[in-house]
Amino acid sequence: MVETITVDDLDRQLTQCLGLDGRASFAAIADVLGVSDQTVARRYRRLRSAGALRVVGLSPKTGASWFLRLRCVPGSGEAIAAALARRPDTAWVQLLSGDTEVLCSLRGDPREGTESLLARLPRSGRIVAVTAYSRLHMFTGGPDGLKFLDVLPAAQVAPLLRPSPGGHVEFGELDDALFGALAADGRAPYADLAAATGWSETTVRRRVDQLRDTGALYFDLELDMPTYGFRSTVWMWLSVPPSHLAAVGDALAKFPEVAYAMATTGPANLAACAVCRTQEELYEFLTDKVGALAGVERVETAPIIRTVKQASPVAAPFI
Repeated sequence: MVETITVDDLDRQLTQCLGLDGRASFAAIADVLGVSDQTVARRYRRLRSAGALRVVGLSPKTGASWFLRLRCVPGSGEAIAAALARRPDTAWVQLLSGDTEVLCSLRGDPREGTESLLARLPRSGRIVAVTAYSRLHMFTGGPDGLKFLDVLPAAQVAPLLRPSPGGHVEFGELDDALFGALAADGRAPYADLAAATGWSETTVRRRVDQLRDTGALYFDLELDMPTYGFRSTVWMWLSVPPSHLAAVGDALAKFPEVAYAMATTGPANLAACAVCRTQEELYEFLTDKVGALAGVERVETAPIIRTVKQASPVAAPFI
């Protein structure tokens, strides 16, 4: 369970910094924020232990590329979401529209995972419909989709920015253990990572840097949105003519409210997650911003009631 805590401006600033570099040292973040590194460490541990924030290390190779929207009979959504969250091949398990809908994303090859996942779901006719979406193109998401958290000017947080990744790296069998440890805690000390992999701390440090420099490893944040004051979060499914798809997707990606936007297969060809503080802010976002986009023919919204599992394949202990 997520402990109820109060988040202030310094907590939000710290979270923004971690969104830019999930493994930035407390000293580096302290320099940006103008506080002591002890203060940064204490604030981070408070947020982490309360279940408000978790840094996770992920690989684009295992990113979620297949989404399932499951409609279920009332009263069964919690059990279905819990069963999905226990699987290592799932991410972003969310209850939508009350207790009658679950959104789940799958990792890896959907031809290998979809049939197995559906075969292991709770039976007794509680799932009444399944709609599958395959991600064709991502406009924004992951660390790039945390614009709604920005409270500091870009110039102030610039020291935390890393160079754009480039190059190529081959994965070794010991990398699986490294990714497993980072998926549970992206800020795990190098001593813990060394114990998990059997490498020395120096080798682990060098390997993490190599993976990050080539883009084979990145760090994302898992957040409890209500703790940060965002209590009106929705998924949107938009129908857009193919000739407008790129323009609408790019426009959505620029809105600070949009945490995730992708072109998909399925009944709608564009899906986006919008994060707002209140229903009134959501209404204004839909009418003033989404409504003004040329080419949007239809928008369906589904409120996120609860996020059961987020980006990491390893569920957090507090979930």
